Amino acid sequence: MRSPILVADSFGLTELAHELAQEPAIGVDTESNSLFAYRERVCLIQFSTQERDYIVDPLVLSDLNALAPLFANPHQQKVFHAAEYDLLGLRRDFGFECANLFDTMIAAGTMGWQHMGLAAILEAHFGVKLNKRYQRTNWGRRPLTADQLEYARCDTHYLLPLRDLLQAALSAEGRVEEASEAFALLAQVTGEPKPAANDRFWRINGARDLTPTQASVLRQVYSYREQQADQTDQPPFKVMSEQTLLEIALSCPKHLSELKVVTGMTPGQIRRHGGELLWAVQRGLSAPAPPPPLFPRAPDEVRERYDRLHEWRKQTAQARGVQSNFILPREVLWELARRMPRTLAELDTIEHLGPWRRQAYGPAVLKVLAESGQPSNPA
Repeated sequence: MRSPILVADSFGLTELAHELAQEPAIGVDTESNSLFAYRERVCLIQFSTQERDYIVDPLVLSDLNALAPLFANPHQQKVFHAAEYDLLGLRRDFGFECANLFDTMIAAGTMGWQHMGLAAILEAHFGVKLNKRYQRTNWGRRPLTADQLEYARCDTHYLLPLRDLLQAALSAEGRVEEASEAFALLAQVTGEPKPAANDRFWRINGARDLTPTQASVLRQVYSYREQQADQTDQPPFKVMSEQTLLEIALSCPKHLSELKVVTGMTPGQIRRHGGELLWAVQRGLSAPAPPPPLFPRAPDEVRERYDRLHEWRKQTAQARGVQSNFILPREVLWELARRMPRTLAELDTIEHLGPWRRQAYGPAVLKVLAESGQPSNPA
């Protein structure tokens, strides 16, 4: 196996874009630094063809626009494994939109393979054992070692032969259209919208059980942690844990000695952050209570329809020998429950319910909905 080609200058990137444009399909992966930075970045982009492996270093290249046509080309297949995270990072950092993708994890799940992790699949089907040593490495640190580059290369090196294996299996089982529909849906992924900065503390487990005053304190100590993480370029959890923030909000300490019993507040943490945390507590005690976010509850009849669809999906997945999300995504179940289509034609209006799934599951879905009662009157 030849060493990967590291692309770290504009000339090399131009040459790479030209070379990759000649290929009918390429393997793609990314490495990010989410465990080591406040604002996550894509730190490497790996490509593999049938002949060579390439590693692009976005941290030393000022402009990656030469790669945009590659990702957007509908006539060239991009092969990922578990593509969602990669696609979100590529869109966030570089504005890349991806057309014509093949996700080997989705393909394996569609086939009902028990193990869908890349390492497990490669060992089972190719006899290859991936080195997991660098799974949690800091990809934002430079220079990169030869071992890091080798690890990164292996994430794409086998994707094209794996695609071939899965494509043959999908064809043999008549599952190509089903998988292709899931690939096309994945290419549209945008991620969940983030709440406003001042409201993110509500995502902490237990935040909604606090009193209004305690919630105000939690907002202030959460804000302090975010500022510290930003200033030191660390993930917030490395400054202090959410459990620590919640305990401070619950106890509202007034003295440094009271912080000693808080989970995660070591003597070093108290020296670094104790005084500022006490100030944050005082600000929270005197500030207006933040209104909790509103999450309107679905009407009972909608929840009942969802529960019936959920049970149908579970049974259908068990009969197929696949995970439930490979039958219908959860958001589709909710839309079906809310809108309660009554005909196959009305199913055409359900977002993210493609032609293959409408044909395969449409009659069963309509039967479940019909048995769950009449639709509620619109408000």
